[in-house]
Amino acid sequence: MTPFKPLSSIKETETFIHHHTFTFLYITQPNCSVCHGLQPQIERIIAKYPNIHARTIDASKVTEIAGLFSIFTAPVLLLFVNGKEYLREARIVQTELLDKKIARIYENMVD
Repeated sequence: MTPFKPLSSIKETETFIHHHTFTFLYITQPNCSVCHGLQPQIERIIAKYPNIHARTIDASKVTEIAGLFSIFTAPVLLLFVNGKEYLREARIVQTELLDKKIARIYENMVD
């Protein structure tokens, strides 16, 4: 399992989303203890799905991200399929339930 690589601009984020069939964004803030504690768990979940390409975005560095995706808190987890948002979770995330939701979307789209 490798940590999510960071995205550093809106343009880079949009290119990333539209370049892959499955994309996952983990949007954080630097002083967010939930963000930092949850990220390793989410990285383990995403590692189970080889076709999902994942990145992280620091919302304090890429401030436009809040407007682009209507984000009001952190962390925010977004799953896109063919550039369309399919899943959104924010702040308190139940990892087992998230894994089941991702599995359902992933299996329906890969098969």
